[in-house]
Amino acid sequence: MILNKVEAQDLHLWYGDFYALKGINFSIKKNTVAALIGPSGCGKSTFLRVFNRMNDLIDNVSIKGQALIDGKNIYGKELRVDELRKRVGMVFQKPNPFPKSIFENVAFGLRVNGIKHKTYIEERVEKSLQQAALWNEVKDKLNKSAFELSGGQQQRLCIARALAIEPQILLMDEPASALDPISTAKIEDLIYELKQEYTILIVTHNMQQASRVSDTTAFFYLGELIEHDNTKKIFTAPDKMQTQNYVTGRFG
Repeated sequence: MILNKVEAQDLHLWYGDFYALKGINFSIKKNTVAALIGPSGCGKSTFLRVFNRMNDLIDNVSIKGQALIDGKNIYGKELRVDELRKRVGMVFQKPNPFPKSIFENVAFGLRVNGIKHKTYIEERVEKSLQQAALWNEVKDKLNKSAFELSGGQQQRLCIARALAIEPQILLMDEPASALDPISTAKIEDLIYELKQEYTILIVTHNMQQASRVSDTTAFFYLGELIEHDNTKKIFTAPDKMQTQNYVTGRFG
């Protein structure tokens, strides 16, 4: 039985000559939330994008070591990237709805994957919007443009879009950094609910957010994973002085 849903083993990544990730060893269990923290440019988002192979889209990227989901190396030659991305949903820093209706934003991934069954699509759209705590706000205007929604609603719509294709893992790259405090609180509540069904990695610069939403916290600095442990321990009694200095605001 595989206990760790998401793992990295001696993972190194370069952008050309720039050494971005330096021998990362990391694992989190299924149905938990891991927060990735650290100063800007330390490798958090790069590490996040390893797990849906978004870094493949950047020129001159080279990777050594292993990234595993359910014990399988996702950089193995037999793996199909499109199949991987069905299993690993992604939510970006700024809401990025498509210029389509609310309904079609959520249905998009289903249609791209060749699903045409009208009733099934309707059911998935409704369920995904409910999971994203947005259904009650939009159920009477599904044919309206997604751009008519507020920023916070647009971000929850993007979460619903990611959930519609039924992934197992959700990657969130600072999902609340562009939002007001009320919308941020809704996203945080949502993360807590979603971990019942998904394994979640979230990049955040907000220390309070990391402490509120995550089970474990990983502190990155200059491309290295300095420390990864239970969130309470990281924020109250970390093993490394660098971690202590960062979480108490002495640098970063």
